[in-house]
Order: sequence, then C-alpha cells, then structure tokens
Amino acid sequence: MQSNMMSNIDPSNLLSPFNICECDNAADYSGDFNPEPNLSHPCFTHYGCPFEMSHSRQQQQSEQSSKNNFGNGTSRIPTRGAARPRLSPRINQSFRPVFHERANAEDAALLTNTLWKQARKSGNLSLTNKGMARVPERLYDINDADEDSKTANLEALTLNEEDAWWNQQPLNNLDLSSNALTHISPKIENLNTLTVLQLHDNALVALPPQIGKLEKLVRLNLSHNKLRELPPDLFSLPELRHLNISHNEFIELDPDISNLHMLEFLDASNNNIKSLPGGIGFLVRLTALLLPNNHIKELPPDIVNMRSLQKLDLMKNDLVALPEDMGLLRKLQCLYVQHNDIKELPSFEGNESLNELHASNNFIEQVPKDLCANLPHLKIFDLRDNKISEIPDEVHLLRNLTRLDVTNNSIHQLPVALAHLAHLVSLQVEGNPIKSIRRDIIQCGTTRILKTLQERAQAKDRQGGGAEAQTCPAAVECQAQSELPAGNVDNYRHHQHVAPVQANYNIECQRQFQSQYFMQMQQQEEQQLPLQQQPPQCPVYYGQFTHQAEHLNSQASQFQFDPQAAQFNSQVTQFNPYSQMPGCGPYMPEQPNQLNYRQSYAHSQLLPPHILPQREPNYSACAVQSRWVYKLRHTRTLAVNLEGLTQVPDQVFEVAAAENVHVVDFARNQLKQLPNGLQLMSKLVTELVLSQNAIVVVQPFISQFTRISYLNLSNNLLTDLPHEFGVLNTLRELNIGNNRLTFIPKALYELQGLEILLANDNHITALNVAGLENMGRLNTLDLRNNDIESIPAILGNLTNIKHLELIGNPFRQPRHQILMKGTDAIMSYLRDRIPT
Repeated sequence: MQSNMMSNIDPSNLLSPFNICECDNAADYSGDFNPEPNLSHPCFTHYGCPFEMSHSRQQQQSEQSSKNNFGNGTSRIPTRGAARPRLSPRINQSFRPVFHERANAEDAALLTNTLWKQARKSGNLSLTNKGMARVPERLYDINDADEDSKTANLEALTLNEEDAWWNQQPLNNLDLSSNALTHISPKIENLNTLTVLQLHDNALVALPPQIGKLEKLVRLNLSHNKLRELPPDLFSLPELRHLNISHNEFIELDPDISNLHMLEFLDASNNNIKSLPGGIGFLVRLTALLLPNNHIKELPPDIVNMRSLQKLDLMKNDLVALPEDMGLLRKLQCLYVQHNDIKELPSFEGNESLNELHASNNFIEQVPKDLCANLPHLKIFDLRDNKISEIPDEVHLLRNLTRLDVTNNSIHQLPVALAHLAHLVSLQVEGNPIKSIRRDIIQCGTTRILKTLQERAQAKDRQGGGAEAQTCPAAVECQAQSELPAGNVDNYRHHQHVAPVQANYNIECQRQFQSQYFMQMQQQEEQQLPLQQQPPQCPVYYGQFTHQAEHLNSQASQFQFDPQAAQFNSQVTQFNPYSQMPGCGPYMPEQPNQLNYRQSYAHSQLLPPHILPQREPNYSACAVQSRWVYKLRHTRTLAVNLEGLTQVPDQVFEVAAAENVHVVDFARNQLKQLPNGLQLMSKLVTELVLSQNAIVVVQPFISQFTRISYLNLSNNLLTDLPHEFGVLNTLRELNIGNNRLTFIPKALYELQGLEILLANDNHITALNVAGLENMGRLNTLDLRNNDIESIPAILGNLTNIKHLELIGNPFRQPRHQILMKGTDAIMSYLRDRIPT
C-alpha cells in the first residue's frame, strides 16, 4: 500500500517551488509580455509572472493529491524509512520587481535632505547606483543659498552655525555614475565649481554644450555610455587633465581634442576608432594614451611629439608598423602593441626609459640587434605568438631583463648569452622547435635552462672560443671605428696561437685604422680625459698581441700620415699597444696559451665581459676599452654580473665617474664588502645593486651617497647596518631581504623619505612600532618569512602603510585567514584590538 502510494506521487509536484502560490492574481494572466499599460500586475516581469499557475493546473494537482494521499483510508504520516519530500523554502513576498518609467518625483526624492546637507558641508555628492533616469532639478541649485538661510537672521544662524551659509562648501565632486541617465540638463553650467564629474556607466547619447562652462573641471569620466561625439565646447576646458571616453561608440576623435593643452590622461579604448587626428601630437603633457580594442591601422607622424608620454597602449588594433622615430618618446616606459599585424619592430633608439614592451600575437620575424643595445632598462619583453626564428646574441645587452617570453615561435636554438642576464627570473620558451636543449630541461623551467646555458658558456670559454673567433684585432677595430664594409676585413684571419697577420693584409685598412686611432688620442690629450691613465692590467692575449705589435710596427714604418689629420708622421709611427693605446698595460698570464680573452678577464677583473661580442674572444684591448667606454656613456650604467668578482679595481669607477654613470650593478658576484672605489661615484649614483653577493658589512662611507634613491642589498650576509645609513635622505626604496638580520636596523628609522622597505626572509624577532612611526612616507613594508612572535596592535595606527606583508611568521594573531585578505583587513584587525 505504501509503495503504491509513493509511486503515484509526482515528485515534480512536490519539489516544484510553485506548489505554494504567492500570487492571487496570477490566474488572470498568461505570463507573456503584455504591452498594455493598464495591465499592471504586481508580479509582472518581461519574462512573465514567476509564480503564475493556471486554474486548470491547480485543479488537476488538487484532485491528484486528494486521490493519492487521502484515498483508501491511508495515513498522511509517512512510515519509517519512506522518502520524505523536500519542501521548498517560502518565497519572500516583499520582493516585487516593478518595471515602469520613473517619475520625476521619484528621482527628486533620491536627493534627500541629509545628502543635501552633507554635500553643502563637504563639497562632495555621490548619487551613484540609484537607478536615476533624470538628475534631480534641485541639484543644479546646490551652490545657491537656500530659503532658510535667506530668511534667517544672524542670531538664528549663529545658534545653528553648521547650516550657516559661511560654512557652505561649493560642490566640486559630483558622482552620477551607474544610473540610467540618457541626457544631462543644460543647467549643468550652474555647477561651475566642479573639478570632478563622474558620468560613467549610464546611457548617455549626447552631452549639452554648456558642459564647456565648467572651467574648473579637472577629471571627466564618460566611459560606458553610448556617445558618438563630444560637443565642441568641451574641448575649450582649460584645466581638464583626465578624460575617459572608453566603451562608447566613437568612430573617430575630433581634431579639436588637441586644444586640451593640459590633458595628461586620455582613455579612448573599446570604441570603433579607425584613425587618430593629425594634431594629436599637440597634447605634449599627455603621460598616458590608452587606445586598445579599436581599429587603428597606422599612427600619425606627430604622435612622437608627445614628449611626456610614459604609457602607450595600442593593444588589439590593426597596426602594421610602428613609427621608426619612436625614440623621440624618450620618457616612454610601457608600450603595449600585442594583437596587431606588426611585422617588424623599430630599433627604439632613444627609448632608454622603456621598462615593458609587449608585442605578442603579431607577425614579427626577428628581434633587431640594435633594439637590444638601445633598451638598457627593459625589464619585461613579451614576444609570444610571433614568427621569430632566432634570438640574437646581443640579448645580453638587456641587462635589466627579468622576464622574456618567446612562447610559440620558430626558435631552434637559445643563445648562451641568455646566461649572462643576471636578473632574468622568467624565461618562457614553450612551443618552439628547440633542438639544442633537451625537452625535459625546458620543462624544468627558467633556472634549469639558464644553468644549462651557463655550463655551455663556461665550456666554450675553456675551449678558447673556437677557430671562427680568431679575428684580427686591428681589422675588427677598423670595422668598428671607421665603419668600413664587412668585406674589407673578412680576409684578415690568423691562426689560433700565431699572431702575425697573413700576407694579404689590407694595407689601406690598417692605415685608416691607425690614422683614426691617433686622431682619437690627440683629442683625448687636448680634452685631458681621464682615459689617458693606464690601468695596471689589460685583458689581452699577451703573446698574440706582441706578435701583432711587431707586425704593425713593420707596416707602420712604410706610411706617412697626414699631419693635419693625425698630427703624427713617420718619425713617431712605432706602434706600442701598451704605452699608447688607452686603457692598455702589460699583462702576462702564467700560461698564456691556455687562456682566452674571458679567462684573462677573470684575472684582471677590469672590464665587463658582457659588453663584448661572444664570438671574438681575442679582441683588441683598445677595442674593448673603446666599446666599454661608449657603453658607459650611452647607458649611464656600470653593470658587471655573474663574474665571481671578489674585488673591483678603482680604475673602473674612475672611468665610470668620468662618463657620469648613475646606475651601478654588481649583482651575483662574490663581493664581501662594498668596493672602495665606489666612493669616487658617491655624488653620481642614484641606483646601487649589490644583491646576491657575500657582503658582511657596509662601510660608513655609504653616507656620502647624497643622490641615491634605490639600494638593493638582498641575498647577502648582513647582520646590521651602520648608523651613518640614517643620513640617506634621498633613499626611496631599500631591499635588505634574505640576510641575517635579527632586527630592523635602528638607522633605518631616521630615513624620512623611505617609501619601500623589503626585509623579508631574515630572522627579525620583534617590531619597533615607535621607530616605524617616524617613517612618515613608508608605504610598503615586507616582513615575510621572519621570526616575529607577536604583532603590536598599535601597528594598525600607521595608516600610511598601504602594503603590509606578514605571512611566514610564527605569531598566532592575526590568523592566516586575515593575512590572506590583505593589508586593509590586517590593519583593521589590529586597530580593533587597541585598548581604549
């Protein structure tokens, strides 16, 4: 009987949420959309009444339920083990969605007296996400004195001074975003004190010309609307600095936009813009130009006149090329050109400030060698999904590169020069037909790949670089200095351990080389350059260079140099590379036949090897010095990484100081202290990187660096910092992570300008909140993976700290769940526990 009863019950009827009828009028409607305005069912929606149930269905369910549950005298109580139907939750009757056109009175009621008074006191009014179809008319008179203030006498206003007219603030910030506005009243001109106007996320199709009367407007956000053009009066706003017109329906930008001379930020992304106006280059104060997701095919030539531009976003357009003179954008830091049709990258000569270059999903076939030399500060280089077949050896010139992505290209071999990038932490090469490295090594990630390349570079150095590298030093220098065609020096080869040049040595090539060399020497003598001082060591192959000098002496005696050009004649043509060439001095290794150029460099520790061509180990010393000095002058950077240095000669810093170098990078060496020669550059250095060494102590002369703003001492053996550290008032970022510190050095509490302090992965046991409170500009504090046992609650009062990292410490409070929520949750938790 029970089985029959349960089998006759329709489960869909029991589980249906419509068994409980919440609507008495639902039977009168069919549930379809009815456009008649007089049929206003209280539960009506465009999809029909959610609780509707036809009369026939109700009657049928009633009969079925009566027959199954109460027929044949069966009990209504289910037996043990029987499945009990799940009852649907009772639907909230208070939810009654209403779809109708809003009346003016409803919109006006949103501007309550409370909001009105607050806006008059603070000058800020937010009516965001109110569902408004029209702006309340009362809003346009908010700057005028109300009737109460006009009729009240002075005594009454004194008693209620908060509402007095002299305490009123003119409205300067108005937020009408996330509503249903389609038009803005011309009365907007009454709010002529506005500096910020937020109108995004509405349904605006046009703006009134009177918006051009808001002469104090600084920020205007019109994104996520239906605008196709802007009123011409808007382009006469004299103070507008931030304009956002993204996610609209613009087909083109009005050429009058160039009249916004003060504009610093322009976002026109996600439109249908096909071209940029020719006068856009007049926006010389623009720092960010965002144009992704449009249909731009080419850039106007005058775009390079935006000399202040720092960020340029052209992602997802139809570009086929970039301007060749991109180097004129000297302040450009971020360039996004992914998802275009670009086939070739420019050389970017002049873009030394570029930090990020994103060029994925294009048709790029090669990486220009000049690009690597012209972007010394590039950190992120994204070239995935292109048609690149080779990474040039000059990639080692990108000394600051931290991420290189060449996924999904046609690369067959990785250059060993990648192993000399000291800061490279992410190398993505998947999706390439690489045959020189096993696939299991590639799958192990960046560290394993770089280790393999480094081992191969060391093996190549031990073998002497190969026969192909035996190029005549004089011919190489001739090619570098005189810019002769490459064919003029192809025949000047010599044997691996025999220095005399072959009989077919090109006499004219040598003559031009010597002439230009002596001209350079004369200029250096006239200018009294520091390069006249000869370092005690020179990284050259002594035996080979001796034979070459003898050969050059024999050849030079045959020439009569032009006295006006070279200031030398046949009486002074004895060619002594050690006494006359700049930067050259006698150096005799113990076993010269077993040392190539880079091995001799390891002994001399003078010149950075990564500035030299990898395939020319027997390079001339003068060529080495010339190219090295040129690199210092061009990049203003002294970088020697991954060389195992234990000390650095003072001559290196003398030359760097003469070239006004301001960035010094000796990361990944074996230095035990700061090189003493750094004192020669104390008035120049702004960035100093000494990470991943073996530094135990920082000398007191660090106080002489009066211009330094960035200092990286991470991954060393430091236990404290000298008290002289506290005078570095220009220091903005300090990284002392991964050392042996048991406390935050006391000297740091005197750094009033420090904004970023990274002290992670040490052994710090406690926090000195009073000291941290003195650092008024401290914005980021990283204390991860230390031994901190408790966090003082008063740390929550340091509202200037916006980024706080505490994960990996043994304290119990705050809990890990709170730490994962971020800085705001941590600081709020700490403030709640401050005793009152």
